[in-house]
Amino acid sequence: MARPAGSGGRDAQLKHTGLRPGWTTGACATAAATAAYTALLFGEFPDPVTITLPRGQRPAFALAFEDLAAGGTAATAGVVKDAGDDPDVTHGALIRATVRPLAPGAGVVFRAGPGVGTVTRPGLPLDVGEPAVNPVPRRLMTEHLDAVAAAHGGGTADAEITVSVDEGEEIARSTWNPRLGILGGLSILGTTGVVVPYSCSAWIDSIRRGVDVARAAGRTHLAGCTGSTSEKTVTALYGLPQDALLDMGDFAGAVLKYVRRHPVDRLTLCGGFAKLSKLAAGHLDLHSARSQVDKSLLAGLARAAGASPALAARVAAANTGLEALRLCQAADVPLGDAVAARARDEALGVLRGSRVRADVVCIDRAGTVVGRAEPA
Repeated sequence: MARPAGSGGRDAQLKHTGLRPGWTTGACATAAATAAYTALLFGEFPDPVTITLPRGQRPAFALAFEDLAAGGTAATAGVVKDAGDDPDVTHGALIRATVRPLAPGAGVVFRAGPGVGTVTRPGLPLDVGEPAVNPVPRRLMTEHLDAVAAAHGGGTADAEITVSVDEGEEIARSTWNPRLGILGGLSILGTTGVVVPYSCSAWIDSIRRGVDVARAAGRTHLAGCTGSTSEKTVTALYGLPQDALLDMGDFAGAVLKYVRRHPVDRLTLCGGFAKLSKLAAGHLDLHSARSQVDKSLLAGLARAAGASPALAARVAAANTGLEALRLCQAADVPLGDAVAARARDEALGVLRGSRVRADVVCIDRAGTVVGRAEPA
């Protein structure tokens, strides 16, 4: 008998684990910036402060710090990050946003305060010299400040936001930021605003239950996705229902091994180019603590796809997988397709002996398809 709508997919998997989700640094910075700008314009901090996240959730954040400078020259608010049940190194960190007014027409600009890093190398979604406040948190903060400005009398916000994290530089030593050339502190991250907690055993069990639900509903085409952006991409490409979507996160091997034993006609794997390049290298656990992007592999794939020796050398020396991809895109070398094809072949190796056909879709951070390998 078919299961009711909503019994599968990402939300159902999270519910099954029994783990409590938390909030990203980007969501906390948005709450702090919203509270600070509200105090700057209205003279009082909202506490708690409620924000709207990209998927419609409206969490409320208590303020742990507030300061309104005399004369309305600046306001600062702070929020303590709650990562839920995720073993996140930033759990409990105090994230502050200081907002200062700018001249009309200046818009919203961002600065790195103490504990927030600065980009010093290419290959990231931010230009060199920019504060490490990622694109989605920037958009969220701008939208929320614009809403506060509109409530104050119309127009959009003209303000400088300086984001800081107490002890952020020390915490960042436990992350990949120094190796990526993000110096001076942490990155302000998040695409959904929600931290999805990972207990390996609980999440792998939720993947298995997701496959069971999909098969019970008669689904013959499933998609293993690394996150919400890849879910949107495969939904747009194939029109798959929610209960055919598996939030595999970093656990590609768990999806492949369980589907091998409980087969369907077709399995699509969709995720970020860098993550799926790890699968292309034979890694079944895609977490950054347990596998890394192999730039030498990317250079070899680029060379086989038509890259010159000079371009292949630049790919091998790239700072990130994203930089390697951009170098090849600029030269019309289909590195994305090459990575997708190698990842598909690795997946088929795990699926050996089953009737499952597999295909792979690589995307960038915006969800744009940058590489595909057709079903085989």
